[in-house]
Amino acid sequence: MGEPHVVTLRATRAGDLDALFGFEQDPTAVRMAAFTSPDPSDRAMFDAHWRRLLADPTVDTRTVRADGVIVGSVARWFDDGRAELTCWIDPAHWHEGIATRAMRLFLDEVHERPVRARVAADNAPSIALLERLGFRHVSTETSFANARDAEIEERVYALD
Repeated sequence: MGEPHVVTLRATRAGDLDALFGFEQDPTAVRMAAFTSPDPSDRAMFDAHWRRLLADPTVDTRTVRADGVIVGSVARWFDDGRAELTCWIDPAHWHEGIATRAMRLFLDEVHERPVRARVAADNAPSIALLERLGFRHVSTETSFANARDAEIEERVYALD
């Protein structure tokens, strides 16, 4: 095993979007995430979504880099006044500890608490990540998952 990656975060820029869009084209990642846009391959929809995120001063989006290379994103937004987090890492970099380090860095800078995260109930790697970071399971809901074209169980986690 080589040296661990140096993981850094920076404010997401328009120039990052090509890489971020590419990461969301992996069918395994899309299925695992479950709660995606209706058509993850629709670049116009992706760009419109990111334009809204980047223009909203209440949304904090960061590009995750490992050894200077873009490998994903983390973000915080508010839903009904409650802070929520999301993270997406390039599947080519899964199981390298990047998501854990990126989320720790982000949580060190984002001070809203409690903060929630939602995950498909069968997404064991994301559940393990949240639990490693100290999130606790607070509720379970049934929600429509575009990537699976069905209602599935979704777990809600909170970090106080």
